[in-house]
Amino acid sequence: MRRVIALPVAACLAVSALALSAGAAAAANGELGGGFIELLLTGSTGPTQFAARPAMSSPIEPVLAPEQTAAPEPAPQVAALTPSEPESEPAAEYRRQEVDYSGREAPGTIVIDTPQKFLFLVEPGGRAIRYGVGVGRPGFEWSGVKTITRKAEWPGWTPPSQMILRRPDLPAHMDGGPDNPLGARALYLGSSLYRIHGTNEPETIGHDVSSGCIRMMNEDVIDLYNRVRVGTTVIVI
Repeated sequence: MRRVIALPVAACLAVSALALSAGAAAAANGELGGGFIELLLTGSTGPTQFAARPAMSSPIEPVLAPEQTAAPEPAPQVAALTPSEPESEPAAEYRRQEVDYSGREAPGTIVIDTPQKFLFLVEPGGRAIRYGVGVGRPGFEWSGVKTITRKAEWPGWTPPSQMILRRPDLPAHMDGGPDNPLGARALYLGSSLYRIHGTNEPETIGHDVSSGCIRMMNEDVIDLYNRVRVGTTVIVI
């Protein structure tokens, strides 16, 4: 009969402690190598594989609840630029001003220089008040000497028959007012169809635009109207 040698309990415990100590050292170095010691420490007899942990390149951003999600910043509002309004005033040279005058006409005479688009009211002492005007367009130029035969404030306008033939869309008559083509004042020249009058189109001053009448800015025709009387001589050159 084969004899079984029994080891003392203390010896078994010492062997176990020694094996565990060796196994722990081997585990630290990844050298368990399988077998009984690895079974005791890991529950597996094969080499243990450790997955590498990815490096953290940046802190993990917290996930916000829907009600905590920050609203995006509103885009800056840029006001649309509106194009500039067209110039509605005549050039500075056509603004009313007092100038030297060397003509031989008597003070109080009106002289209209149609090529230069100026109206002069002759004053004493070699001076004159100069106004910018609009004159007849090509084909409607004229010259001569006339007399102011009537003055009217906010005149009505009845287009002559010749004009109606050219412009059948024109009204038969238009009452005076801000929209009337004759403007704020009118000075009627003799028995002709021509007048010195205001205009609701100040941008036409300094141009050949009319059917022969002399246009002035409303503020200028009011000024002239207050300075002259019926019977004043008007020379158109």
